[in-house]
Amino acid sequence: MQLQAYLDRIGFEGEVRQDLATLRALHRAHLMAIPYENLDVQLRRPVSTDAAHCYDKVVNRRRGGWCYEMNGVFAWALEAAGFDVIRHCGNGAETGTHLALEVRLDRPYLCDVGFGEGIVEPVPLEEGSFVQRGFEFRLEKLERGWRFHNHRFGLVPGFDFAGPDEAALADRCVALQSEPGSVFVQNAILLKHDDEGYTTILGRELRRITAESRSKRLIEDADDYLQTLRTVFGLDVPEAVRLWPTICRRHEEVLAQRAAAKSAGDPAPASP
Repeated sequence: MQLQAYLDRIGFEGEVRQDLATLRALHRAHLMAIPYENLDVQLRRPVSTDAAHCYDKVVNRRRGGWCYEMNGVFAWALEAAGFDVIRHCGNGAETGTHLALEVRLDRPYLCDVGFGEGIVEPVPLEEGSFVQRGFEFRLEKLERGWRFHNHRFGLVPGFDFAGPDEAALADRCVALQSEPGSVFVQNAILLKHDDEGYTTILGRELRRITAESRSKRLIEDADDYLQTLRTVFGLDVPEAVRLWPTICRRHEEVLAQRAAAKSAGDPAPASP
């Protein structure tokens, strides 16, 4: 596990200092270079919160990852660079469903390269709204810990976080890649940031999101899927072709759920 190899992976050049400018540059560079993705979960390959696992996958094998891996390797790199990092156990529906980071400089900052559609630069850990690339987010102080509110286009509304709990993170990492009802077991999810917004794959839908616009198209076939992984997300995972029948089947299930909800007059279920 070499810091310089990680810096090369994210395309960071220059001196690494323990200051806000460097933290911002590292945070942004990570997200612009490395995609959020759960292909290993879909391929039934075990993933882990272990730092060596995260490093090998993201740096050596030039893959992306989900929150445990993305924030896991980022936390390791920041600590290797001399930053003071706290790993927060994030809570969605259950404790441990998200790993978020706090970095202490002149004051505490929230860092998060693993939430997918969230922030691209660290923000002061204080109450209030803030805007990045035109997307508005908000931090709310709770009786214990904090709540992060996602932007209005986000599929996930946000998460709570309130300090370290490595056991809970490890437990949920296992559960979310194995439980049949897990959204990560049911759906192939990818997301890649750029300066204007982000592009995401949810099942067969390739979506482009900015603060000003949203668009989508259906991925046509397995070849189109692999080509999109390579050209948009920078991922060379030819074995993902095996996922295409399951992706198509899940797409039809979601369409059926939407149609049933519409006929019943209920709000349509969210896309995967």
